[in-house]
Amino acid sequence: MKLKGKAHKFGANIDTDVIIPARYLTSVDPKELGRHLMEGLVDGFAKMVSPGDMLVGTTNFGSGSSREHAPLAIKGAGISCVIAVTFARIFFRNAINIGLPVLECTQAEEIEEGDHLEVDLASGEIRDLTRGKTYKAVPYPPFMLEIVQAGGLVEYTRRKLAAR
Repeated sequence: MKLKGKAHKFGANIDTDVIIPARYLTSVDPKELGRHLMEGLVDGFAKMVSPGDMLVGTTNFGSGSSREHAPLAIKGAGISCVIAVTFARIFFRNAINIGLPVLECTQAEEIEEGDHLEVDLASGEIRDLTRGKTYKAVPYPPFMLEIVQAGGLVEYTRRKLAAR
């Protein structure tokens, strides 16, 4: 599975309250949540996102509460992938569960705002087309790749049960 998009760069400790402010948690609609993505940091950020774009962070991306709203908002805004040096574990798991690709890459700090990226989830390869560099992320084990490709854990489980 290959993804292409422009990088939107953020720093360390991007918590779930910044990803989707608490005042919007009355909705579980990904599109509605996506309209308010990163509003706590960049006013009108969601309007700067084109379908397929990617978020890039440094350490501890997705820290804070365990709410599933944060990865839903990211996916609902049209973001295809999140790349960071490290993720909060519950955010990482919630993202996989809803089918949002997240990649841990020790070199994520080298990616700059606006760089055009191509990501291969199966190999973990991140190509920075703007800078002509290639980075290596931790590739997904096959079962996790299947969950992401299915669109999340619920759809993955439906397909597995239907195949029985």
